[in-house]
Amino acid sequence: MSKLTTLTITQTGSVFKSKITKCVVLGFAITLLGNYEAKAQFTFTGQLRDRVEMRAGQGTLQQEGDKAALFTTQRTRLSAGYSGYRFKVFTSLQDVRVWGQDASSINRTTTEANNGILLHEAWAEISLVDSLSTIQNLSVKAGRQEISYDDQKVLGGLDWLQQGRRHDAIIFKYANKGWIVDVGAAFNQNKENNTGTIYNGTNPAYGAGTNGIGTLYKSFQYGYVAKKFFFGDLSFLFFKDDFNKYTTVTSGTPAITTKVNLEGTWNRNTTGIYFNTNPTRTLNLTGSFYHQSSHNKDGKALNANMASITSTLQIGRKLFIGPGVDYLSGDDGTKAATSEDNRFDPLYGTPHKFWGSMDYFYAANGFGKQGLLNYFFKIKYNAKDNLSFFLDVHGFESANKLSNGAGGELDSYLGTELDLTARYNLTKIINIEAGYSIMKATNSMASAAVKNVANADLTPQFAYVMLNIKPNFLAKK
Repeated sequence: MSKLTTLTITQTGSVFKSKITKCVVLGFAITLLGNYEAKAQFTFTGQLRDRVEMRAGQGTLQQEGDKAALFTTQRTRLSAGYSGYRFKVFTSLQDVRVWGQDASSINRTTTEANNGILLHEAWAEISLVDSLSTIQNLSVKAGRQEISYDDQKVLGGLDWLQQGRRHDAIIFKYANKGWIVDVGAAFNQNKENNTGTIYNGTNPAYGAGTNGIGTLYKSFQYGYVAKKFFFGDLSFLFFKDDFNKYTTVTSGTPAITTKVNLEGTWNRNTTGIYFNTNPTRTLNLTGSFYHQSSHNKDGKALNANMASITSTLQIGRKLFIGPGVDYLSGDDGTKAATSEDNRFDPLYGTPHKFWGSMDYFYAANGFGKQGLLNYFFKIKYNAKDNLSFFLDVHGFESANKLSNGAGGELDSYLGTELDLTARYNLTKIINIEAGYSIMKATNSMASAAVKNVANADLTPQFAYVMLNIKPNFLAKK
């Protein structure tokens, strides 16, 4: 073989090896990139929820002769999330408005009060352990976020409201071998201050509070522990929320009383347990008990309780039925004001889920100081995989005595409510829901001690139709 031939073969082999080397490197890089993309995940979802409501006594009684209200609200959400090695981030932008609140030919909201655009969620979660750890999860989650536990009776996302509920908080999260331990805290301020930490929880620039008490907390701290046992789930919650102290000052002619915020807080403690168990294959029991102590938002001594139990019996494959009862303590209306408050406040939960679709209790409208007894019977029927019907019957009663304003006592029964709901999943993305509610209220419900409505229509009604579309923009066809 000639030298020229040998040289040519050698050069050709070198080029071939070089190409093989480049291919190996490129393949290794693609593999690494593929592994990275597999570990990192980007999500981009949305929600469009339109709800037409007919209100003829929703929330509180109307007077005889009042006309029903009819309107459409809309929730629009765009949510983006990203998860990578030892971290997650999530942001949800939300707009809530009533159809027609803005002129159709204007490029801004008609009034500032109509501006429904806000940041519903924006948080980051960082893992404190690597992927080789034997601990299932140990992380810290910080930012604006929904906080929901158990059946959402005291802490929930309140999804029925178009704006929902969220908190600006930090939560340390632990999960391992069936145990869940969360420790969270929040600290609110109205703006960037140079001195002091006074917080105005009833700032007129925005709606005051999210739990119907008229004042938003200045701060909170909580601990939540849950464990899955062979007999079911059991959890414990301690939640302390703090309200800015204040005093009232009266001056001028005519006399005007104003509220002046002070340094310091009044603290409210809520402690309780929740359980969820299946004694048999067809019977489910859930229940809870919570006690509130220390002081309410106005600095008054607090001693209140809530107890609840719900049973659900499955009959066949499609029918679920069951009774239940809720007790939330209240004050004795026939006695003069005392130094102790006995009204239980169900914190930042989801009242629409438990105390009637007409939202007469623990929602936007007050109902006196007497607390609540809620006897209910619920029926669920799954007609098809994508079609379900619900029928809830509630009997509402005062948990304590009601005053008639003349030294006597009113009947404690407040009314009976019937809620009928139908849910149909057109697709996995599109859901249609419709509901109708009617109540037979008593004169006690209309009395000054409860709803305080003169010449009240004692047969209020409420109906709605809701379209809910939740697309996943990155889903493969």
